Amino acid sequence: MTHSNDTTPPDNVGAPLAWHDGDMPYSTAFGDHFYCQSDGRLECSHVFLAGNGLPERWAGAQQFRIGELGFGTGLNACETWRQWKIHRKAGTHLHFVSFELYPMQSQQIDRALSRWPELDLERQTLVDHWPAKPQGTVKVALDPQTTLSVVCGDALSSLSESSLIFDAWFLDGFAPSRNSAMWSQELMQQVFNHTIPGGSFATYAAAGFVRRNLIATGYAVERRAGFAGKREMLCGRRTN
Repeated sequence: MTHSNDTTPPDNVGAPLAWHDGDMPYSTAFGDHFYCQSDGRLECSHVFLAGNGLPERWAGAQQFRIGELGFGTGLNACETWRQWKIHRKAGTHLHFVSFELYPMQSQQIDRALSRWPELDLERQTLVDHWPAKPQGTVKVALDPQTTLSVVCGDALSSLSESSLIFDAWFLDGFAPSRNSAMWSQELMQQVFNHTIPGGSFATYAAAGFVRRNLIATGYAVERRAGFAGKREMLCGRRTN
């Protein structure tokens, strides 16, 4: 779970991060960890990549756009970039676009991602390019075939104003019980509207109101086994 773009943040949203087990960030504002406590990197692969049919779908794509709600530590972006580099073909391009209301500082990102030596190169590249005061849209050419854009601000407003259409979505705000606005039908409708026909979403969340909101937008929604003992997760396709 990553940092939130809740349109109605808690009163203590300015509260500092807490750190559990040395390098696991915990939001004292939302009362939630930024990612799965067992292994956030493997959760990314199980939920967001496999849930969106990746890396298989990259094989036939010249350009591929991933949208994400909640950039947080940048873990999903870094793990996706790592796997993209393994599977991509020459001449193809990935644009990873994340919407984040409360961007972390570079030293916080560095500390949080340091628990995965598999991501050392990706972590260092992200930290080296991360501005001291992230605002507006932070756009980074991670390499000639990979672009990262982090849109700082309210997700609903930012997405409503965006002209980008995405092949796949990572829905990764804080838990719906702690951050319900991040999973509202209004925001889910914007996600659907910014998805190509045949495009997809995946999320660790399986709350009933989240599933109903996604179905109401027009997605064909599927339940799958969750990660690390979690009973369910959700994924789906825009079929029209």
